[in-house]
Amino acid sequence: MNSMGISEKHPCFNKGAKGSHGRVHLPVAPACNIKCNYCDRKYSCVNESRPGVTSAVLAPHQAQEYFDRVLEAEPRISVAGIAGPGDPMANAAKTLQTIHLIKKRFPGILLCLSSNGLAVPEHLDALADAGVTHMTITVNAVDPAIGAKIYSWVKDGKVAYRGEEAARLLLERQAQAVAGLKERGITVKLNSIVIPSINDQHMTEVARWGAELGADLMNLMPMFPTANTPFEMLGEPSRQLMQQLRADCVGHISQMSHCTRCRADAVGLLGQDRSKEMGGCLSSCTKLLPPKEVVRPYVAVASREGTLVNLHLGQAAEFQIWGPIPGGFSLLEVRPAPEAGGGELRWKKLAESLGDCRNVLISGIGETPRAVLAGYGVEPLEVSGFIEEALRAIYAGDDLSAFRIRKGKACCAEKMGMGGGMGCM
Repeated sequence: MNSMGISEKHPCFNKGAKGSHGRVHLPVAPACNIKCNYCDRKYSCVNESRPGVTSAVLAPHQAQEYFDRVLEAEPRISVAGIAGPGDPMANAAKTLQTIHLIKKRFPGILLCLSSNGLAVPEHLDALADAGVTHMTITVNAVDPAIGAKIYSWVKDGKVAYRGEEAARLLLERQAQAVAGLKERGITVKLNSIVIPSINDQHMTEVARWGAELGADLMNLMPMFPTANTPFEMLGEPSRQLMQQLRADCVGHISQMSHCTRCRADAVGLLGQDRSKEMGGCLSSCTKLLPPKEVVRPYVAVASREGTLVNLHLGQAAEFQIWGPIPGGFSLLEVRPAPEAGGGELRWKKLAESLGDCRNVLISGIGETPRAVLAGYGVEPLEVSGFIEEALRAIYAGDDLSAFRIRKGKACCAEKMGMGGGMGCM
């Protein structure tokens, strides 16, 4: 077993710390890249106590301010975590910006993420460079035939996989994630949801798999039967079964036995959650505009196929988030656009979701969304051509006139009917 010395102040990784050290989950990651048959994510929920629910979603700069206020109310917090309500690495840009902001302001805080592992391998170096100390990977099956029963789909980029193909892809990425995290000195815990009649007799195999890859700890979590999910009629595993499974698995890997199945906005000591108490503070932080000096390392792009800038702002159902990497640029994630309608509120929601972006590249935009986005610090640029060529000019500070769309084209587009429903207001 690996040394757990770094976990002395982490209440989830060290049972002895749960009465003296707390954690706060920062809900900055709404999107998810897999669909589990036991999960129903809720973004404005105050009544349920389970993973996947939060009373609000924060932008990175809002999460920094919220964490500051939480520490004033509960100075025993030693861990800043991101556990949803979706998957942190399906929201990689926002997750990385958040942990950079927290680490810069609070260098002694432990940084912890909880992920399904699918998108972790491509960000291993970034996670280590950002100072992540602990990572939880949720692994429910190491047999694709069993995994196929648990996952409705797995989405890798723009491609959705189903059945055993989906489960096999996810498992491959999870293995890469665990091994890669350990290579970089990050403490790793496996979370495994015990699902009656599905994978409850499979946990020793998961434990053996995790131990061989070097994982430090395993947390067997009884499934919470959640309404409106395919598994809602399956009963919750009994306490006796959970005790037996932990006894079976401990010969392979150390077991966590004090999990409280935390919300995505959990606050405080384990077993003494203060998320309801801090709900008003969390809500008020969602109204904070980004300061002018906030770091905006990314650029959002409206594109049909991921190569050209070729969508009007109002046409885009989603926005690609691009950022610089050594030698070029990389597509980091895809964020959904707010639903059509709602007037100016729609553009405020979009601006908040793009809070880590300096620009949004589109082929056309109306005056109202332009003003709203600019007010939030996101400068819209009407351009055409290849995405990476435009990005090269933006990050180099070069003249963008070669990419700019002539006003005649924009006016023509609006005359053809794009204005009313496409954001011209």
